[in-house]
Amino acid sequence: MASLNDDDDERTPLLQDSQIGGFVETQQQLKSRWWSIRVMYLTMFLSSVGFSIVMTSIWPYLQKVDQSADASFLGWVIASFSLGQMVASPLFGLWSNHRPRREPLVVSITILVAASCLYAYVQVPASHNKYYMLLARTLVGFGSGNVAVVRSYVAGATSLSERTGAMANISAFQAIGFILGPAFQAGLSMIGENGVTIGAIYLQVNMYTAPALMGALLGIGNIILIFAVFREHRVDDLGIHVSSINSESEVTDVEKANEGSIDQIAVISSNILFFVVLFVFAIFETISTPLTMDMYAWTRTQAVFYNGIILAAVGVESVIVFLAVKILSKKTGERVLLLGGLVIIWFGFFVLLPWGNQLPEIQFTELQNATIHNTTHWTSSITFSGNHTVEPTGCPVVQTWCLYTPIIHLGQYLTSDILIGVGYPICNVMSYTLYSKIIGPKPQGVYMGWLTAAGSAARTLGPVFVSQIYTHLGTRWTFGIICAIVALSLLHLTAVYKRLTPFSARYERL
Repeated sequence: MASLNDDDDERTPLLQDSQIGGFVETQQQLKSRWWSIRVMYLTMFLSSVGFSIVMTSIWPYLQKVDQSADASFLGWVIASFSLGQMVASPLFGLWSNHRPRREPLVVSITILVAASCLYAYVQVPASHNKYYMLLARTLVGFGSGNVAVVRSYVAGATSLSERTGAMANISAFQAIGFILGPAFQAGLSMIGENGVTIGAIYLQVNMYTAPALMGALLGIGNIILIFAVFREHRVDDLGIHVSSINSESEVTDVEKANEGSIDQIAVISSNILFFVVLFVFAIFETISTPLTMDMYAWTRTQAVFYNGIILAAVGVESVIVFLAVKILSKKTGERVLLLGGLVIIWFGFFVLLPWGNQLPEIQFTELQNATIHNTTHWTSSITFSGNHTVEPTGCPVVQTWCLYTPIIHLGQYLTSDILIGVGYPICNVMSYTLYSKIIGPKPQGVYMGWLTAAGSAARTLGPVFVSQIYTHLGTRWTFGIICAIVALSLLHLTAVYKRLTPFSARYERL
């Protein structure tokens, strides 16, 4: 009995997966396969930490190192991560289809480590600091292109019955990275803006650079684990251990038996839906710090600390949702959950539409010699302080919509966080799971690369879109347009609903 329990433990990922059937593989292969999958979980975790650990502090750090940077440039800095990932993902995916996956994994993580160190030094140059930050975030994104390799490996190393649970685990570890990233940043904010300077290497360790340095150290640890633990494994949809295409050039009998055409309409539709999910979530991430600074007159330090706590709480909520999704998917199926997740996301952004008569506190420090028309309403509330060393807070008067658009109440913002914290993880894991099942036994490196590229394109365009629309048109237009985009994606999903079926089900293999 004890041996049977041990076998069950080895068949189960670090977070409990669904029950699986028998495997035609040795006990040693079984253990090695799951430990390799767990290393991929950790790699995904570290990739998400590298992205999120500086998210809440990018804006104040950018303002500190280069005062010429504005909110529009912030959009490009945040988008640069996804732009780098969008370029790298198909390349690393193609590389992993033809060579041992250890190669693209180690190279990508090395780039990520070097880029994190560059981010810590962007304040050293005498000028053009904002462009050095842009370069650093682009290279961090390029190094994070290994997400395609991670997901393609897990898809190829799990049977059809295991895959939903394994994909949910990947997304759970990704969410844990998003939790601990802002949490690390919130904790490291205690160091302060000045921090400690190490003169010998021209390094200033403060609340902005310490998180990046921590990410670099975690990356080095990840490389060590890949060399020590990770091995190549591949099973078919029934769980039969087959030769890995990364180590054998011959086409196996199993691969020949699984030949068939992939539904390209389902593939394209999955990419479109995934793009929308990541697009709106990137907007949610980008807007949090500027929105709270404008709406609630938070200082830079307060915005970093409070949003770090909020995003960490959303991450905890997401992990709970990931675990619940593995249970619900057995009863409802992936397509129903994807549809429900999109509906929840729509409500999450609908809640953010401004209403009422209360206006945000206005930041007039940027107004020097300009004339404001129709300011009778504001005369009694405008005061100018002679102490220019105090950090200005409130909604900048140069954003003219601040003068007439109602405030988004803190209750609205927190309610939106809760709803998006439920809807996004559902859509994320269901999109990846459906996509991997649609592709089936085919090599998934390039396909996962394109899906990751679609998500990276969304993360590139989302911050740029929201920085422009938010700055010039305000909250009502920003969140109204997002609601329309999500509504159109719901219509698209209903149109292709019947085509989003697994490869093996289409060809009656199971």
